[in-house]
Amino acid sequence: MTSSKAAILETLNAPLVVDNIELPEHLETGQVLVRVHCSGICGTQLEEITAIEDSHLPHLLGHEGGGIVENVGPGVTHVKEGDHVVMHWRKGAGIEAKFPKYFWPKDKEKGTYIGGGRVTTFNEWAIVSENRLTPIDKNIPLDIAALMGCAVTTGLGAVLNDAKLRPGESIAVVGCGGVGLCAIQAAAMVSAYPIIAVDMLESKLEMAKAYGATHTINDMMRNRLTELNHVDVAIECTGAEYLIQDAFEAVAPEGRMVLVGLPQDPKSTTMRLRDARQHFSGKKIIFSEGGRTDPGRDIPRYLKLYLKSRLALDSLITHRYPLDYVNKALDQVRTGMCGRCMLEMP
Repeated sequence: MTSSKAAILETLNAPLVVDNIELPEHLETGQVLVRVHCSGICGTQLEEITAIEDSHLPHLLGHEGGGIVENVGPGVTHVKEGDHVVMHWRKGAGIEAKFPKYFWPKDKEKGTYIGGGRVTTFNEWAIVSENRLTPIDKNIPLDIAALMGCAVTTGLGAVLNDAKLRPGESIAVVGCGGVGLCAIQAAAMVSAYPIIAVDMLESKLEMAKAYGATHTINDMMRNRLTELNHVDVAIECTGAEYLIQDAFEAVAPEGRMVLVGLPQDPKSTTMRLRDARQHFSGKKIIFSEGGRTDPGRDIPRYLKLYLKSRLALDSLITHRYPLDYVNKALDQVRTGMCGRCMLEMP
């Protein structure tokens, strides 16, 4: 039985436990064994740890990774041993396999089984559903592959697939983390104008300008966002209720607001219409699901842009940590003072 180091969510609102787990002896139909080399950290993981009700503890985490296929189970044809792959949460080609079960030998007397979902990336070895893997050229760095699992595909997809931004349209991107910074790059590619970046950290706004933002707003000055008025598109990446409200009010009649950020408490999040004109404005609210990404279609396109230096991704990774320091990495993400944090498992 193969052993793997993993970051385990054992208890909500507590640090992750880094320990060894044991993988099943055999792969089931549609399952793929992947050696994980890099994993990005998404804000969703913070929600899983602190906010989302969970009846399946303990379990593993992570949904954007870059790795190498070690072995494949029955029926797998989309990837093969030795392939370099993007690990993603959006469904792609191939079989949707059942969830794997890992064994955690917590003490000498007994252990416990751990759920994994169809993709996890906070572990050195992962059993992944075939349809959560997209093979890529071996000249692509595996940290860049990891970004393709969520940050890049969600950010670009929100602009290109959800909003369908057109040249010359105006856009505000609210929240300049990894996803928001990718959305800004997509807007620049489309030749949108103006491209307005909104964040509470000046360091993030400087990054946004480097990626193509033409204007910036510090969201600590809320009146400036509501005074924007009449942007064609707003991409809301934070999930903060007050910013969702402000972004909606900043959108022009017949404009589009794309909700990317997950509210901390979706059941209680509300949005108000300040006057009757909003009701008759024709504005559209689009709930994004990973930018409506088709992994087999979009990942090769975005990697081509990266290789042609049209998409700046190396500088998006601002912090790197070994898996043993995953809790320190999560603390860094909580500060908001990073583009994308990367876990490395060489």
